[in-house]
Parts: sequence; C-alpha cells; structure tokens
Amino acid sequence: MTERPTALVTGASRGVGAAVARALGPTHHVILGGRDERALAAVAAELPDARPWPVELTRVAAADVAGVERLDLLVHSAGIARMGLIADQPAAAWRETLDVNVVAVAELTRLLLPALRRARGHVVCVNSGAGQRANPHWGAYAASKFALKAFADALRLEETGLRVTTVYPGRVATDMQHEVRRYEGGAFEPDKYLTAESVARAVLAAVNAGPDAHLTELTVRPAAGPVN
Repeated sequence: MTERPTALVTGASRGVGAAVARALGPTHHVILGGRDERALAAVAAELPDARPWPVELTRVAAADVAGVERLDLLVHSAGIARMGLIADQPAAAWRETLDVNVVAVAELTRLLLPALRRARGHVVCVNSGAGQRANPHWGAYAASKFALKAFADALRLEETGLRVTTVYPGRVATDMQHEVRRYEGGAFEPDKYLTAESVARAVLAAVNAGPDAHLTELTVRPAAGPVN
C-alpha cells in the first residue's frame, strides 16, 4: 500500500484551515495545528488519517516538530485580524498581528524546512485581499499580509526545490468575518462571501497542479462582488 503524503495545516480547528484539512483528508495524512484541542480532535475524527497537533504557534520550537521527518505540504492558514485606525492602534496591536501572521509563519517554516526539502514539498500561504491592497482601518492587518507575500516570494527564490503558493481570498464566511462586520457596523451576509470550502478548493488546485506546473499566486473573490 502506498504511503499517504503528509500535510500540516495550521488554523485547522475551524474556518478555512478546517476546510483545507477536510479537502486533503481523502488523500493525505493530515497534521492539524491549532490551539483548541477539542475542536482539533473533532476535525481529526472526521478524517481517515489525521491527528491533532495542539500548539501555540507564536512559541513553536524545534521539539514541537521533532517527529516530522518528511513533509509534503505545509499550509499556513492561522491568522488574526485586529481592526482599527492607525491613530488608535498601539505598538502592542502591531506586534501581536505581525507575530501571529508573519513571524510564526516564518519560524514554523524554518523549523520544517529539512522535512520539506526531503519531500521536495509545497508551502501554501493563505493570505488575503488585504495583502494586495491596504484600506483604512486595516493598517496592521494589511501590513502583515503584505509581509506574508514578501516572505512567500523570498522563500520561493531561496528554496528552489520547493513549490510556494500564495492564495488571496476575498471575504470568507467565517467567525473572523463576523468580528470584522461587527467592527464595520455592517450585517454578516454569508451569501455575499466565499465559503471556506471554496478557498480550500483553490488550495487544492495549487496542490494538485501537475509536476510541471507551479501555481505561485491565486486570487479568489466572491462572485457576489465587493462588500461595502
């Protein structure tokens, strides 16, 4: 029996991360990264070959990944959004956003590079439309997502044996979107947003591209158009 390729997905307890894990479940051994142990266990129970990996990504260390010898796919889906005007956001808000959305991504990737190199693997960064255009109230978040794009671009050039893809979703019907719309004072209208499953299918398209194809960037927008 052929051994399944191994994928590690962060933010896998809910939202896009959980949807990506479910999409990979039929074909991969999936390591489910996140902080909510019960939610990770519930997702793992749905899949034929998965295990929870409870971890605080901002404090990840070599010991946390010691058992991962070969890694075919690393999907960075975990992230936070702290809304606010630049005039109102203190340094702590910027540091937290950059720490979760950029520094943790870079460090986890660094620790897993030996395993990724052995598999000639694939790194997928789930970014955001905010990584392509900055808007008012999104300063810290957009800065972190622009930085995430730069990280992926540099990694692609440095690690030529790997494939590196950035996926830019528009608004997605997730818990984070609930919080964003509450801040914006608008209604949560899921029919106007992408589903987490649609974003997962975009990730899968990059993963399943032929060996001669390297999908470096994918932009996915809701068919309903922009939300005000």
